[in-house]
Amino acid sequence: MGGFILILISHRGNINGPNPSMENKPEYVLDTKLKGYDVEIDVWWKEDGFYLGHDEPQYKVSREFLREPKFWCHAKNVKAFYQMIDDVHIHCFLHDRDELALTTRGYLWSLSETTMTDKSICVMPSLTRDLPKNVAGVCCDFVSRYE
Repeated sequence: MGGFILILISHRGNINGPNPSMENKPEYVLDTKLKGYDVEIDVWWKEDGFYLGHDEPQYKVSREFLREPKFWCHAKNVKAFYQMIDDVHIHCFLHDRDELALTTRGYLWSLSETTMTDKSICVMPSLTRDLPKNVAGVCCDFVSRYE
């Protein structure tokens, strides 16, 4: 990859393809982290705390869980973002259909492969084309392909 370290980010815990029945389960994402990958997780806030889950809050987790340095916390509702933004130990971002979002650690969470920089995380790149040059990292369900 040209002499730099590419950040490999598992999408919801997946490394070799989608696995909807396991995605965002705390034990699944922790296992992926132990394999050496960073992990993008979907985070919700309800009145009784934080939850993981893609379409809805499913798995209750603690604030301490979200502070894991290898987790990229995707706020799924504005309340989750407000709860995480002031905690310097939680790496988070908020976006819905935006082409680009800025993370709290200064990375560009980029859904378009056309405008990439050395601070960009290429999200869900095409599996039929090469990864854009000089991006900071990649996040997808098939992240093991980029090792």
